[in-house]
Amino acid sequence: MSRQIHIGHLTLGGGAPVRVQSMTNTDTLDTRATVEQALRMVEAGCELVRITAPDVRAAENLGRIKEELLRRGCEVPLVADIHFNPKAAEVAATLVEKVRVNPGNYTDRNNGKWSVVSGQWSAEMEKEYQAEIDRIGERMASLIDICKRHHTAMRIGTNHGSLSERIMSRYGNTPEGMAQSALEFAQVCRAQDYHDLVFSMKASNVKVMVDSTRLFVQKMHALGMDYPIHLGVTEAGDGMQGRLKSAAGIGALLLDGIGDTIRVSLTEDPEAEMPVAYDILQAVGARITQTEYIACPSCGRTLYDIQTALREIKAKTRHLVGVKIGVMGCIVNGPGEMADADYGYVGSGPGKITLYKGKEVVKRDIPQEHAVDELVKLIDSLTPDPSPLKRGE
Repeated sequence: MSRQIHIGHLTLGGGAPVRVQSMTNTDTLDTRATVEQALRMVEAGCELVRITAPDVRAAENLGRIKEELLRRGCEVPLVADIHFNPKAAEVAATLVEKVRVNPGNYTDRNNGKWSVVSGQWSAEMEKEYQAEIDRIGERMASLIDICKRHHTAMRIGTNHGSLSERIMSRYGNTPEGMAQSALEFAQVCRAQDYHDLVFSMKASNVKVMVDSTRLFVQKMHALGMDYPIHLGVTEAGDGMQGRLKSAAGIGALLLDGIGDTIRVSLTEDPEAEMPVAYDILQAVGARITQTEYIACPSCGRTLYDIQTALREIKAKTRHLVGVKIGVMGCIVNGPGEMADADYGYVGSGPGKITLYKGKEVVKRDIPQEHAVDELVKLIDSLTPDPSPLKRGE
């Protein structure tokens, strides 16, 4: 389990729910448009709103955006997304709850000195390699100090496409390189006694994202560190492809027990990302925000209209957050395969349904036309409070 940190009023890691975040795509200097989009994101379930701050002017406007959100009754924590401009990070860190920085932006500019001939790594290069890490610490000292004073969290976001020349020369554009880059920054922050950190390994390639995150977590734990992890497949695209890539990468790591916050990156309006995020969390059991349905695909043994039945059951029970309902075609495999369901709706003959409470039969051979209503009555009679939980619970 990771350590718990605070991002404003929001807890992250350490047993807190896996948090869902997204990013605005408006012009940060357009306060009204950014605020309106942020409000739509929060309404859709977003718990952290990230906003780009490409320069100091944009960073300064984060304060006005924050003020307007608070005036509108919205206390969502804001994350400033910083690229190439350390000064913008320092300004933003005084105004919002979290800043995201890319390690590649704090390293020496590429100048050809890291070219390695025939894979040879000299003692002189090793000395210079360590010297640059020291320089990174010096460059980050001001930002770290501001974050400590303002209780601002920081995400160190390593991207597959933006590793420094120094890292590339030693490890290549690989998961190893991504993990090592993040570890250097973890150690820099640790040396300056700053620990409100989150780390991420982002890539558009699902395998690279998964492999680099697993490797980083393994190395981090070996060094006695336990910082929270942010998960996401960057540039996943849109539609089904974007959703499947996100589910594959994020879901695989969540099933490993890795991940404290996630973002589903879609080339769509940001509020479209939240339903996908919650679906992924539900699917892997990381955060239950919906009714769970266990339904078989049906086969020749199914002697009733299971597709229609499932749609009707969903329509009448989708408010029962955390309740598991099995909808099965027949008694051959049905009762066994829905064994962990709270309630079961199982075909028992031509147009006939048997209802279950757990593994126990409650009522047999109900005509299909009445069975859905009978299931709802059964659930209502045995579920003390069927009202839905809030997403944050």
